[in-house]
Amino acid sequence: MITVFGSINMDLVATTPRLPVPGETVAGTSFATAAGGKGANQALAARRAGADVRMVSAVGRDEFAAPAVALLDAAGTDLSGVKTVDGPTGTALILVGGDGENMIAVVAGANGTVDAGQAEAAVSALKAGDTLMLQLEVPAKAVEAALKAAKGANVRTILNLAPLTAEAATLAKLADVVIANETEFELLAGRQGLTAAEREETALSMHRETGQVLIITLGAAGVIAAEGGVLHKAQGLKIEPVDTVGAGDTFCGYFAASLDAGLGFDAALRRAAVAGSLACLKAGAQPSIPMAGDVAGRL
Repeated sequence: MITVFGSINMDLVATTPRLPVPGETVAGTSFATAAGGKGANQALAARRAGADVRMVSAVGRDEFAAPAVALLDAAGTDLSGVKTVDGPTGTALILVGGDGENMIAVVAGANGTVDAGQAEAAVSALKAGDTLMLQLEVPAKAVEAALKAAKGANVRTILNLAPLTAEAATLAKLADVVIANETEFELLAGRQGLTAAEREETALSMHRETGQVLIITLGAAGVIAAEGGVLHKAQGLKIEPVDTVGAGDTFCGYFAASLDAGLGFDAALRRAAVAGSLACLKAGAQPSIPMAGDVAGRL
C-alpha cells in the first residue's frame, strides 16, 4: 500500500518554439489544461504501475477541483484523504519549448492548507511495511510531521526533493529514500558543479554516513543510486522527447510501486527509468504517464 502525501494542481500548459529569456515575449503554438501536481502525478504513476494508492491532499471550491482529480479517480485511487477547502485549487503555469524542456511556476492554492494534523492522520492509517511518498509542494511543516510520524510507525518513506525549497536539505534527513535530480542533489550535498565521478563518490559517501538510499535522476543519462553500500546505475530509453514535464514524477511513482510489489532494487530502478522515458513521449504531466503494460513491453 502506498499513501501519497502531496499536491494536486491543474496545469495550464503553453507550448512555444523555444523557451523565452527573462523579459522576452515569444509566440505560443498551443495551449491545454491537464491534471497535475507532483503529489497527484506520482500517485497516478504508482497506481498505473499496479499499486494500491491513497492520495492525501486538498482541492479548492472552484472549477478546477473536479478535473484535477478526474484521472486519479478513473484509475481507482483512494481519494478519501483529499479535503475540499475554500479558495482555489493549486495551479501550475507551464511553458514547454520545442526541445521538450520546460519552465514552471506553481501557485499553491489549496495545497497550502495541507497541515500536520492531516499528515499524522494519513500515517495513522498505514501499517508497518507500507510506503509514504512525499514531495515539497505542500507546507514544509506538514511534510516534516508526516516523515516523523512515519518513523515511529515503521513505514518506509520516499521523499522527492522537488520543487527545490529552503527546507529541502533539512527534510531530506528524515526520509528513508531520497530522490533528487542533479541540481537538487548538489543542494543536498552542499557542493556545486560536481562532475559525474564526484557526484557518484559524494552519493556513496553520504549514503554510508546516513544509511539513507539516495537516488539521482540524470535525464537522458539515466539514474544512479547509492543503496546497500554500493552504487547502482540504470538507463532509460533513447528517445526524442516531446515534453519532459511528467518524467520525474513518473519515475518516482513507478519506483515506489515497484518496491511495494517486491521487486529487487535494480529491477525497480530500471522499470522506473523506462517509465520516465516513456512519459516524455506525450504532452502533459498526467496524460503522459504510461500504463504498466506499455512499460513492460519496453523492458
